Amino acid sequence: MPSRVEDYDVLFTIGSGSYGRCRKIRRKSDGKVLVWKELDYGTMSEGEKQMLVSEVNLLRELRHPNIVRYYDRIIDRTSTTLYIVMEYCEGGDLSSLITRCIKERRFLEEKFVLRVMAQLTLALKECHRRSDGRGATVLHRDLKPANIFLDIKQNVKLGDFGLARILNHETSFAKTFVGTPYYMSPEQINHLSYNEKSDIWSLGCLLYELCALFPPFTAYNQKELAEKIREGKYRRIPYRYSEELNTLLSKMLNLKLIFFAVQDYLRPSVESILQSRLLADAVAEEQKAQVRLRRKSAESAPPQKPAEPTCVTAAELRLREQALQQREKALKEREQRLEQREQEISVRERLATEKLDRAENLLWNHNRQQQQRHWALLDEDLSSGKKKVHFVMEKEHQTEMSRQLIFKKLQAANMCDQTLKEGQTCPLKSRNILGLR
Repeated sequence: MPSRVEDYDVLFTIGSGSYGRCRKIRRKSDGKVLVWKELDYGTMSEGEKQMLVSEVNLLRELRHPNIVRYYDRIIDRTSTTLYIVMEYCEGGDLSSLITRCIKERRFLEEKFVLRVMAQLTLALKECHRRSDGRGATVLHRDLKPANIFLDIKQNVKLGDFGLARILNHETSFAKTFVGTPYYMSPEQINHLSYNEKSDIWSLGCLLYELCALFPPFTAYNQKELAEKIREGKYRRIPYRYSEELNTLLSKMLNLKLIFFAVQDYLRPSVESILQSRLLADAVAEEQKAQVRLRRKSAESAPPQKPAEPTCVTAAELRLREQALQQREKALKEREQRLEQREQEISVRERLATEKLDRAENLLWNHNRQQQQRHWALLDEDLSSGKKKVHFVMEKEHQTEMSRQLIFKKLQAANMCDQTLKEGQTCPLKSRNILGLR
């Protein structure tokens, strides 16, 4: 029998958005405290309705301790309102926690940050590598502190899959422009196709904000923010956090693009993040907690009679397990190829840098030798006692100057010759005058 609005008591309103409200409720049948989202679908477009249906279907399928659990949905056609009943998280969200730390002027402990990262990465692993055997990849596309909740034990619960998108194959790429600008990946900013590595970028931005208490890229307008994200430069997280954590963060916020069979980015996958030494202890603790939770739920569940087609189910499980193993093997090989390609690129960069350094050294030595020769020539001129001025002229200009000099010398010689002739005629005239007398 489907649930009704009358089956729940509304306690108080937690918050409100553009399409409706989020309220804390109590289920009348057992007194369990839950929360529902009231969404008015009457004013929505067809695309928005489709997105809403996708979110509900995703919440029904995603089952993980670190993902907000879906319980029920209620459709009230008279008021065109959809009620999505979900798990209630008493600890609020990470955005409220960061705001509280800023007011109290304190940083979060690294141990807590690593625990949050381990739980979030496990939740993303469930989205990116579905454990249900169907192989469909779910991109969250809106990872931010306001969409990550905490329960009473400070465990992470990933929620708000309103912008999520299902990719039916691991080589598929999404192209729609959605998400929160502060945490948007460069490929989304550039309107390029993107895959699960876009969620890894947003996860890196969130990790940065947990450490620094502000996003890695901030600006006064979206255009300036987009330029900063494309540039990919940010300040280091506070030095109270380890260098290993800073290294992991730099890998997640990697801008390098690699083309290997398909377009991909040199950012770690969720599997490689979980296998890092930094998160090893936190991941092991979370896996133990999940095993204890499964045992507890199995013990509390009523005994069920074994179904007849048990052997068929077991065969299906074996086939799924084999498919998962093959997929894991293919992913490991792909990661190895990517790492090898990254090493080759780094070697090429180093060789190019060395060549550039050698060229700069040769140019510097050449300039220095020219200067030494110039000063040696000046020293020789000074030592010989003759003042010589060296002009650097073109050949035609030198020829013209020599012609003008020869012409001036000829004019001077002609003038001297004329003067001498005038001097010789004057005495003759004087002699004639004397003879007459």
